[in-house]
Amino acid sequence: MSNIEKKAKKRFIAGASCPKCQAPDALRWWIENNIEMVECVECQHVDQRKPKSVDSSEHASQEMIGIFKPE
Repeated sequence: MSNIEKKAKKRFIAGASCPKCQAPDALRWWIENNIEMVECVECQHVDQRKPKSVDSSEHASQEMIGIFKPE
């Protein structure tokens, strides 16, 4: 079996309410492919969040000017 996937441990967020249905204590959190995932167990609303290190990167605010293609 070379395609064994490791399941992420999902944890509930104490005191948090779902942004969609407002259900209290219904959110669970886990990391999948370096992305934080939050899911409501009541309405199945899912939210993804990038790690803060990506947002605070030195190059995050720079725009791409062009792509270098060597000949």
